[in-house]
Amino acid sequence: MLLHYFPSKSFTILLWSLTAMMLPIVTMFLFSQNTILIHWEIVTLNNSSITFPIILDPLGLMTSLTVLFIASNVLMFSESYMASDPNVTRFNIVVALFVLSMNMLIFFPNLITLLLGWDGLGLTSFLLIIYYQNPKSLGAGMITAITNRLGDAFILTSIALCLVSNNWTIINMWQSSMDIIIILSIMLAAMTKSAQTPFSSWLPAAMAAPTPVSALVHSSTLVTAGVFLLIRFSSFLTTLPLFNTILLISASITMLMAGLSATTECDFKKIIALSTLSQLGVMMACVALGLFNMATFHLITHALFKALLFVCAGNIIHLHNHNQDLRLMGNLTHQMPLTMACMSIANLSLCGAPFLAGFYSKDLILEMSLFNPYNIIFVCMFFLATGATAAYSTRFMLSSSWCPSNSSPNHTIFDEDKKMTTPMICLTTGAIASGSVINWTMIPVLTEPVLPPLMKILPIFVTVSGAILAWLLMTNSSTMQSLSMKLTRTHEAMTSMWFMTPISSNETIRTVMPFHNLLKTVDHGWMENMSAQGIFKSINTLTNKSQTIQANTITTFLTTALLISAPIILLL
Repeated sequence: MLLHYFPSKSFTILLWSLTAMMLPIVTMFLFSQNTILIHWEIVTLNNSSITFPIILDPLGLMTSLTVLFIASNVLMFSESYMASDPNVTRFNIVVALFVLSMNMLIFFPNLITLLLGWDGLGLTSFLLIIYYQNPKSLGAGMITAITNRLGDAFILTSIALCLVSNNWTIINMWQSSMDIIIILSIMLAAMTKSAQTPFSSWLPAAMAAPTPVSALVHSSTLVTAGVFLLIRFSSFLTTLPLFNTILLISASITMLMAGLSATTECDFKKIIALSTLSQLGVMMACVALGLFNMATFHLITHALFKALLFVCAGNIIHLHNHNQDLRLMGNLTHQMPLTMACMSIANLSLCGAPFLAGFYSKDLILEMSLFNPYNIIFVCMFFLATGATAAYSTRFMLSSSWCPSNSSPNHTIFDEDKKMTTPMICLTTGAIASGSVINWTMIPVLTEPVLPPLMKILPIFVTVSGAILAWLLMTNSSTMQSLSMKLTRTHEAMTSMWFMTPISSNETIRTVMPFHNLLKTVDHGWMENMSAQGIFKSINTLTNKSQTIQANTITTFLTTALLISAPIILLL
């Protein structure tokens, strides 16, 4: 009952206050480039002490500030979006626990204590995904939970192996005989949390959660936790060359697969989720190539413009009576000018348009991929994914902004709710200015690669080409229909994330179902009869029979005794 005394506004004010307190601390650490490691002593017994380590460094503090800023805007947005929900207090508490878990992951440099934040993210994300309590939400929540539990198993494996060699803190991960298994375990745990191939299918399914959750989960918290873990332990992980190769292959496939799948998706939120998956591939590829500063830079800028994209999409979905089909929208520029302006800025930043936040990180990553001696196949996959990003962003904006309206005429659309417009304006400021501010003042100066003019303009050329191609296909419906008829199987592969979605859900069930007869025969059959159930039934049967025999024997004995004793008693 005490929960009713904490309305949504209280949580929003709390997070805004924490964001304001964090800003000067982050600025001080960024300019001084200091790192503080605090050992909080919990218990001391004789000469042994149990300490709780906390790390304060520019990377962690900047990430934490981004998480708090986005969470503050998202909770303000949810005050209006979730106003009619009867369980909004429970929603706010779980979101607050979610933000707390992410900060625990950021500030704990120890694999054992870091597990608290890691598991907290998995549990709270499951609770938020099944928030609406319907079969679809439960199915999506189970896929998410099972995949994340797989990542937890890998983390536990790495912790167990680290305990053997006594090196589980970031600052003292020295070499041991089990380095290969430890590094691969940490890498696979990060791949499951950040939905890299072949663990990608859970991320679009997690769109069953409320839109404010998606804005937080798929921008700066859950999905980036894996990337952050790899950046944290980068100096230890890169000692194994196999780490870079495996991660680069997985990230490149994820990047291209998600980009192509988003060009064929029609669900409003799933397009943005697949866009997140593609950008996670970019971050993971940066980590694999050793560009850790760029991965951090892109992680922060992506968090801001992706949260803005989700908030704008949430406003549109909310005012369309929770309709998420892209084909049933259109002509929103005149009806929602502020929302569509913010969404256009977010999409341009995602594509890497000059002088927006995404340009400073994404363009630099593409130029570094051309500058350094990497495999040409990976470079081509980078640029194909970049073209696909421009293509699905153009399709997204064409369908929602400029196409004729296909929605019901009986609905009210407006841009006057301050609880929705204020977060959009704040996040738009971040999507415009964060790239230049971080690049010029906060991160140490990044070296600009010197390239020939043609290679220098190649990222912009690929982006513009992808946008033009999408424009031509969208405006010519006959070409679009004939192309989709010719590429039926390819279209099916792209809509199902290269058949990853059915393999991880439907096909798994179909594979297991033929074994139900074996289950009935073995587990519920002779195994039960030979073990506890069989022994219980046998003893129960014998007991019942013996009771019947004993009851009849006693009756016979008493009757006989009476017949014998009666004449004797009479004679006496």
